[in-house]
Amino acid sequence: MLIAVCSLKGSPGVTTFCVALAAHWSAQTRCVLLECDPSGGDISTRFSLASSPGLVSLAAAARRGSGPDMLGQHTQELPGGLPVVAAPPGADHALAALTALAPEGSGSVLPLAARATDMTVIADCGRADPNSPALAVVRSAHLMLLLSRAHADDLAHLANRLAAVSRWSPRPALLLVGQGYSTAEVSRELDMPVFGRIPEDGPGAAVLRGHCRSRGGLSRSALGRAAGNVARALQANLATLPSLQHCSTPSNRPGPVPRSEPAAGHAGPMNGVQAVAPTLRLPTATTPDGRSGNGRAS
Repeated sequence: MLIAVCSLKGSPGVTTFCVALAAHWSAQTRCVLLECDPSGGDISTRFSLASSPGLVSLAAAARRGSGPDMLGQHTQELPGGLPVVAAPPGADHALAALTALAPEGSGSVLPLAARATDMTVIADCGRADPNSPALAVVRSAHLMLLLSRAHADDLAHLANRLAAVSRWSPRPALLLVGQGYSTAEVSRELDMPVFGRIPEDGPGAAVLRGHCRSRGGLSRSALGRAAGNVARALQANLATLPSLQHCSTPSNRPGPVPRSEPAAGHAGPMNGVQAVAPTLRLPTATTPDGRSGNGRAS
């Protein structure tokens, strides 16, 4: 199973959320964090990991052939035991490694990871665009999680890219980050469901970046609880989706988008979503607790 996590604009905390999501994945299935941001990785620096094994050594090994266990052979462990394939900090090396890992057939590394039934791979794809080599990871994934802040500029950018996003993945799912327009407003204006919402949580994020230790632990932080909820909802939904054993290319395998518990007024499944008007018609900003603002997202 391969889940790609990315954003379209800004820095909504994709890497930090990926660490939290992987850390809260069910212990019954091995979960590996794959860092494949073409702008360069952060995890090795944050947690003082060695330069190898990692994404570069994985790409080098993939040139000589691939197998179902190859990904696991190039991991290091974060504090707590989470296995990670870390990308190099430099963009040039990360870009070269990702280009080498671009799928060239059903037997290459990424499609093999997507078809694995005994392992879940959470792929941090950074900021996705049509020219990003990480788009190969998104196209190989069973599901794409798209993170966006709930501010007017971020949402307008997202609205303009929905048609392209629907071509990248048959199952994109939107996660809103922080305060701003309400989940119901975003769902209505974009005509798509919102899978969940991730809070801004400085202390929780600091733990995930390796900056400090939390006495209460990650699971007690707001970010940790939200990541746990998303992980459980994803696992419940993914269990009902078609088997990956017979999947070909994502563009040829349409399917329902996973959904969390829907709120009243949410739109239908995102699969096949059409582009909406470039300008969002959001006259009043509403914070997640339901309070109306002055027309601008905070």
